[in-house]
Amino acid sequence: MTAITGKVGITKRPGELGIHSMDTFNMVVPDLKVAQDFYTSFGLDVREEGNGLGLFTFGSDHRWVSLAEGGRKKLNNLSFAVFEEDFEPIKKRIEEAGVKLMDAPRGWDSNGSWFRDPFGVLIEVKVAEKSSPDEKMDFVTGSVPGGKMGSVMRSKAPKVQPRRLAHVLVFTPSVPEAIAFYSSTLGLRISDRSGDGICFMHGIHGSDHHLIAFAKSSAPGLHHCSWDVGGINEIGMGASQMANKGYQKGWGLGRHVLGSNYFHYVQDPWGSFSEYSADIDYIPVGHEWEAGDYDPEDSLYLWGPDLPKDFVTNYEAEHPDAVTPGKASGAV
Repeated sequence: MTAITGKVGITKRPGELGIHSMDTFNMVVPDLKVAQDFYTSFGLDVREEGNGLGLFTFGSDHRWVSLAEGGRKKLNNLSFAVFEEDFEPIKKRIEEAGVKLMDAPRGWDSNGSWFRDPFGVLIEVKVAEKSSPDEKMDFVTGSVPGGKMGSVMRSKAPKVQPRRLAHVLVFTPSVPEAIAFYSSTLGLRISDRSGDGICFMHGIHGSDHHLIAFAKSSAPGLHHCSWDVGGINEIGMGASQMANKGYQKGWGLGRHVLGSNYFHYVQDPWGSFSEYSADIDYIPVGHEWEAGDYDPEDSLYLWGPDLPKDFVTNYEAEHPDAVTPGKASGAV
């Protein structure tokens, strides 16, 4: 197993067990060619890998997402990373919690531990480099002194390219059960929540306000994946970049309350979202974040446009709304 530890040059909370990163996730989509167009337009480095696709950020060989082709969009699995010395103790803790470990899915090259959460979502825990940031990411306002031009020409605007996967928000039938399971097995901690409707969880070894969040629904599913960019200007240019490619449906520009990040969401061809995000709150190693429980009106956004009607629709759930949204002229 690759020697990746929490020692030299890597931040780690001493004496406590917990994953350090959301390493990757896998999703099944109906059409890989459509997915390639969407994520390439979004600014990701989309690479063909066997019969699927890998989503990378430019300048990095870390695969943030893997995509396979199937009948309907489906969140297939979540993969979390740990330091090498924590792998066996976390594996033991998972087993002691009564969770049954299983073999890696057929065709997967993995030496990690595999199991399912209480709702059937497939989880992998493996040894891997820490991809969660060790400090708050830079945030650029773009202001310049008087006498200088602050903007580039529209015709010369660079393509927005996210720096990393920031977090994912997944649907769950029970937010309290998700909190109990992911904290007791993976060592995640609550950052903030709004009753039993939504919660945000962070890693204990230094991470953003949340590397995973859970929202109430009738079934599991992916709501959105969030991608970090350097500032509000990049969020706006990203939204324009996607609109020019026909992907106009979404939500933003706005600012969240819990996490505090600026955002713009773009709806993908299957009903979930990809988010341009900047300036999210950061929880350093050793900091005891005071988790709050907020009313719904204080849990979503500080400012921004009205919420789209289908923003919280789970298109992976088996109900009348669980249909694949159509795409006309590139719009969803």
